[in-house]
Amino acid sequence: MKEQTAMNRFRLEDIVRPNIAELKPYSSARNEYSGQDAIYFDANENPFNRPYNRYPDPLHTELKKKISVLKSIGVDQIFAGNGSDEAIDLLIRAFCIPGKDQIIVPEPSYGMYEVCASVNDIMVQKVLLKSDFSLNTEDVLRSAGQYTKLLFICSPNNPTGNSFNENDVLLIVKKFKGLVVIDEAYIDFAPHTGFLKHLHSYPNMVILQTLSKAWGMAGIRLGFAFAEKRIIALLNKIKYPYNISGLTQRKALALLDRMVEKEMWIRSILSQKEWLQKSLGQFSFVKKIYPSDANFFLIKVNNPDAIYSFLESEKLIVRNRSKMPLCDGCLRITVGTEVENKMLINRLKEYHEHY
Repeated sequence: MKEQTAMNRFRLEDIVRPNIAELKPYSSARNEYSGQDAIYFDANENPFNRPYNRYPDPLHTELKKKISVLKSIGVDQIFAGNGSDEAIDLLIRAFCIPGKDQIIVPEPSYGMYEVCASVNDIMVQKVLLKSDFSLNTEDVLRSAGQYTKLLFICSPNNPTGNSFNENDVLLIVKKFKGLVVIDEAYIDFAPHTGFLKHLHSYPNMVILQTLSKAWGMAGIRLGFAFAEKRIIALLNKIKYPYNISGLTQRKALALLDRMVEKEMWIRSILSQKEWLQKSLGQFSFVKKIYPSDANFFLIKVNNPDAIYSFLESEKLIVRNRSKMPLCDGCLRITVGTEVENKMLINRLKEYHEHY
């Protein structure tokens, strides 16, 4: 009964911006006619240089159908964006009134939540993770106020690499009055399936996923938001008409058939991550290697600036995260190919011997 009462506190109409709720969206030529094999005189397109002369499907119908099958979720619960970053920005624009509302972001976490909020003049309430990088659920819920509309949770988290406890996240979802946005960019590398299975139970849950990581498609810029269909309708209402290019849609449709190859890449990355972590453990300058459910991990080292500069001089680029909260002395390392990882370890051996 308590759980039901908590869920009843969420009403979408209470948190959407009034002007967005009343907005009449732009209607493009391809919104008004979506048939096939027609001769088009409606969109002021150049009749030459096919197929690139035509505007793409603004609602990405075929792409969403394929994702619907892969994820076992309704087409009307899928938003496709220019990477997950577009969905992050649109969620803030749809629900947060500039100069008035706020979002909550656990810290440390992915930096684009704060950037998108700042661009939209939305205050960011940061809540520090615990020392073991787990969620401080009490502080998160305590930080929510009258004008708190969104809460972003990245799991597995970037830059820490750990997944958050499922019960902790669901407790927050049940008690938070706004939208809880769970960013699962790295979910394919985790030993669990994430939160998509819970989506039907929580109308205030939004899940972000991307083709940039496990699918190896960062260059085509394509991400997804999964949510209750009214939330998806709002995002479609305010997005740019042709936000996903025809090239991106066609390439994604082709690459999404390569499931066997994707699974092979994941197995290779996870195997190499284990080897890389074990190999790094031999160096005295490595003080700690943090557990990770992603395709990267943090290591705590002596003199991170010097190690970063040395590797940079060798054209081996890691990420220096030592200035982030709770990440003092930490470098973030993305797992590469076997050859690349061996190069990294060999150069670190040189550093170890000479410095």
